[in-house]
Amino acid sequence: MSSLNGHEAERDEPHQIAGLAQRLNWLRAGVLGANDGIVSTAAVVVGVAGATNSFTPILLAGSAAVVGGAISMALGEYVSVSSQRDSERALIEKEREELRVDPEGELEELVGLYEAEGLSRGTAEVVAKELTEKHALKAHLSMELNIDEEDVVNPWQAAVASALSFFVGAILPMLTILFLPTTLNIPVTFIATIIALAVTGYVAAWIGGASRWPAVARTCIGGAIALAATFIVGMLFGSSVA
Repeated sequence: MSSLNGHEAERDEPHQIAGLAQRLNWLRAGVLGANDGIVSTAAVVVGVAGATNSFTPILLAGSAAVVGGAISMALGEYVSVSSQRDSERALIEKEREELRVDPEGELEELVGLYEAEGLSRGTAEVVAKELTEKHALKAHLSMELNIDEEDVVNPWQAAVASALSFFVGAILPMLTILFLPTTLNIPVTFIATIIALAVTGYVAAWIGGASRWPAVARTCIGGAIALAATFIVGMLFGSSVA
């Protein structure tokens, strides 16, 4: 019984790993969306605050940045993921047709793929035949293209996730710039934005398996440059209008 359970665990492990990888990819996309929401919204509201302390212009500009940015993120993600989905579907249909037209040739191709993975000829033939009898298309998609027929990406899900993550990231600079005293709102927004960018940069690097601190440094430096630039532009326009 324990041996049987062990084999079942080994069989399920690739699906678990694939599921974990997909969840991490979505998480990473969400973190990057939040990062965009933080820095782009903060840059807009700080720039306007550099020109005027009036609540209404800052609110209008910030609201426009949040709505426009969220829609832009959603549309961009939808188009990108739709293209990926269409490509995956085309590859699936191509593989299905090849199996229909030349099943023997496709079986030999699968044997060769398993041999390339290190299996002996005899073992590769046994594995390829058994998997072909069980689910030929799935076996070929997995080995040749690393695609799961039942796990094609969803563009609507990606679009909604991107828009929501952008909106969540934009909340912080909006709150600090609008509801703190005018003597504090700009410096506190600077500080809060840099801290938030450090967190998102660290998490994104952790998910991607990259070096944490260089990623944090790049994110924070880029955000600081964006905030400083828009603040200076706002001050210059504010002075010229005055």
